[in-house]
Amino acid sequence: MSSSSPTSAASSAASKKQAFTFIATLITLWYSSNIGVILLNKFLLSNYGFAFPIFLTMCHMSACAVLSYISIVFLKIVPFQRIKSLSQFLRIATLSIVFCASVVGGNISLKFLPVSFNQAVGATTPFFTALFAYLMTLKREAWITYLCLVPVVGGVLIASGGEPSFHLYGFIMCIGATAARAFKSVLQGILLSSEGERLNSMNLLLYMSPIAVVVLLPAAIIMEPNVLEVTISLGMEHRYMVILLLLNATMAYGANLCNFLVTKHTSALTLQVLGNAKGAVAVVISILIFRNPVTVTGIAGYTMTVMGVVAYGEAKRRYK
Repeated sequence: MSSSSPTSAASSAASKKQAFTFIATLITLWYSSNIGVILLNKFLLSNYGFAFPIFLTMCHMSACAVLSYISIVFLKIVPFQRIKSLSQFLRIATLSIVFCASVVGGNISLKFLPVSFNQAVGATTPFFTALFAYLMTLKREAWITYLCLVPVVGGVLIASGGEPSFHLYGFIMCIGATAARAFKSVLQGILLSSEGERLNSMNLLLYMSPIAVVVLLPAAIIMEPNVLEVTISLGMEHRYMVILLLLNATMAYGANLCNFLVTKHTSALTLQVLGNAKGAVAVVISILIFRNPVTVTGIAGYTMTVMGVVAYGEAKRRYK
């Protein structure tokens, strides 16, 4: 027997422990950045008097544009991928506009809805993804996969009836944002399906962010004309205002980066399971922080939706 075996085993154990620590740290950062962005958005838009969801989204996209460039071009976290044609650029621009609509809609909904209900509605993304995938590509799943979507939608309907802070306009914006997010993921699969034009998520963010800023700037000027005046006023009144905005925008980029790294170092299934759990964690933390009233009916509806999403993911994996 080789005398180096104990050393080899110890080295392998140390390597596994190091890999586990790295992945656990990544997941912690992913949870922190995702939940942090949601809670900070809610705090700024509803509790801080900063009622400018379009400008807030523009801040997020500006941070993503600058930090993506630094991360990819200078730090080389991922290889830089160039746009190869005008048609590819137009496809990316289309994705960027749809992405803007989803983020702005989500931020507007946070002005009127508690985070817990916002997350419940957001959990219906698989329903809209399956719907758009069928309408746009005629791609069908196994019947049991569609059956799993019934509790996904039914849970939100139950949660809506039991939500004390229900707001119709906020609900419509949240549904619209969820549908736009699903539409973007299906559209991305169609528009960037060729091997030669496929971009990883970080390079796609690098190109989408500046386009989003260009789209959002005139929208903010027209629809939120007093945003700079109010922002300066709030900055003078609350000394942490600028820090909160910068932190919020940086965390928005961090959430995208961590999402990419967790996907890279784990698997799509792990990401899906973690994503379902993340929504539940965000709900609990938001209730503890914002003290928004909840009912047994609302909790039951959200639980049903999450269970439906889990069943949908498992059915899709088995019957792929």
